[in-house]
Amino acid sequence: MNHPQIEKNLIVIAGPTASGKTATAIQLAKYYDTVIVSADSRQFYREMSIGTAKPTTEELAAVKHYFINSHSITESFTVGDFERACLALLSDLFKQHNKVILVGGSGLYIKAVCDGFDALPIANAAIRNRLNSELTAHGITALQEKLKVADPIYYNLVDLNNPHRVIRALEVFESTGKSFSSFHHASKANRSFKIIKLGLNWPREILYDHINRRVDAMVQQGLADEVKSLLPYRHLNALNTVGYTELFDYFDGKTDFETAIKLIKQNTRRFAKRQLTWFGKDKDIAWLDADKINSKNNEILLTHVLDNN
Repeated sequence: MNHPQIEKNLIVIAGPTASGKTATAIQLAKYYDTVIVSADSRQFYREMSIGTAKPTTEELAAVKHYFINSHSITESFTVGDFERACLALLSDLFKQHNKVILVGGSGLYIKAVCDGFDALPIANAAIRNRLNSELTAHGITALQEKLKVADPIYYNLVDLNNPHRVIRALEVFESTGKSFSSFHHASKANRSFKIIKLGLNWPREILYDHINRRVDAMVQQGLADEVKSLLPYRHLNALNTVGYTELFDYFDGKTDFETAIKLIKQNTRRFAKRQLTWFGKDKDIAWLDADKINSKNNEILLTHVLDNN
């Protein structure tokens, strides 16, 4: 007797930083007795904890997480690498679970798992070296302006304070004559599982307050000491990110501590705005009022999951 095959579901919890994705994912994972796969491009790295707002020890113990502390900042781990590793992991996980939770704020990494990721051109060393020289001579602002002209779509999505990503986008444009964003629009890859996407939405002023409070908490937890310990590795791409670059400038004597913390808050709010822009373009996301979700009531979450099955 043949039994109908049970459909496998990947439940994506997306949204901006400080929107409560971790707590929501744990809530769903507990209900479905399943596991969580992280799609946060900085929480992969073992050496970065406070500044990346990793799940707490208690949260990690509550539900099995994958791709948290899975790599070192000294290792190269691209979005293409993540897509391949994550799909292999999901193939194994779906042998044990009918539903798996994918959670994170890195839109490109979520897109890679759900839709596939276009192969990008091989790095052009000459162009990259010239752009790095321009960065040294004129600063990141000049490269940001070049990107704004070359690829306004990616300009409004990328972390503009991450020189690696700005330079990579310009390198692709100058090498191919095509915008970096154009490589993200290929037809969706076929997946063996159904994808259900949920987004966490807050009124903007409440989200920004969450961000400010989170940064204050990071400072109390020892963010400055964590960043100081990573000074020898500051040249690595993993550390070109909000919360670290501002404090590197503080340790270089370019700014005072209070100003560095204000800049972390400001740049994190700007990053959240770009995350919302990215996820807002995804018409498959069902947006939830995050302030109505709490650990005692699964109704809102489960209704949206079941409605998509």
